[in-house]
Amino acid sequence: MPSAIAIKQIHGKPGQVYYPLEKITIPTPQPKENQLVISLTAAALNHRDLFIRQHLYPGTAFGIPLLADGVGIVTATGSSFSAQQWLGKRVVINPGTGWKDSPEGPESPTGYKILGGTKMNPSGTLAEVIVTEASEVEEAPAHLSDVEAAAFPLAGLTAWRALFVKSGNAVAGRNVLVTGIGGGVALFVLQFAVAQGCNVYVTSGSEEKLRRAVELGAKGGVNYREQGWEKKLQALLPKERPYLDAIVDGAGGDVVSKGVKLLKAGGVISIYGMTISPKMDFLMSAVLRNIEVRGSTMGSRKEFADMTNFIREKKIKPIVSRVVHGLEVDVVDPLFDDMKNASQFGKLVVTIGKSDASSKL
Repeated sequence: MPSAIAIKQIHGKPGQVYYPLEKITIPTPQPKENQLVISLTAAALNHRDLFIRQHLYPGTAFGIPLLADGVGIVTATGSSFSAQQWLGKRVVINPGTGWKDSPEGPESPTGYKILGGTKMNPSGTLAEVIVTEASEVEEAPAHLSDVEAAAFPLAGLTAWRALFVKSGNAVAGRNVLVTGIGGGVALFVLQFAVAQGCNVYVTSGSEEKLRRAVELGAKGGVNYREQGWEKKLQALLPKERPYLDAIVDGAGGDVVSKGVKLLKAGGVISIYGMTISPKMDFLMSAVLRNIEVRGSTMGSRKEFADMTNFIREKKIKPIVSRVVHGLEVDVVDPLFDDMKNASQFGKLVVTIGKSDASSKL
């Protein structure tokens, strides 16, 4: 039977517990009419996987493979033509189901179901094989290795919606601030915005991460640990456009109080996460300047296709921080330490089975 890695239950309160990993076996897949069996070659971590281990994510479950990002080869299909046309192709998997194309949010009455580690969806990509509907895959961009292809689905989709759909400022010449550079989503926002011709600025608590962001096309960056960092950032903005059009943020905290000093009237703060605090003040100064705060989570099937095509057309290569090989607990566990310590710059990837030679980054 195929192997996978899941979390093992131990006693502990949500937020205080840290569930250990365990290697499990999963049933040998038998595809239905419109389904695909995918032999996975690589999978990648996201922050939600760390939250699942801490029981800080809705529907946390045991005995279900972790991870939502994956790439692999279609090795078997159901009987339908729509499924059989994928046989032998290298595909990336849409990390969530129940959301077709509505700009507002998931249409499914049972909600959006993300792969990996919860009772909402019994499948995950930290496994040798996965079964999915034929409608939920895209052909992996040919210019990407398996490692790179595994790195973009969830984080890329989150970044795409936060920048293109919610911020409304993925336009050449606009000034966009990306906070907390180094994580997967923030780096994709940077890469997508640069590819669109935006002037991108970044914040980080690490000078090294700021330097690397500039190498990727950022116009400049500031250390948010410094007192008055917003004034330093303002001095970096172009004289002909001395304000931000949008902020794409994954931290929350004081982003409104800092951002209102930098944004144009009617500027947008697009927030895809709140890692600093689950609460955030909305100030009267923001009201008076017509600042908008827009929440953004994941994205639709249509947005997943749009994002994948953009990566293909612009030849964007995801930034990978670290790669390990093999479905073993002692191999995978250190990647979670990287995430806990916020030491990564880019995605954390596990290769599975036989991965292509260029995956060995």
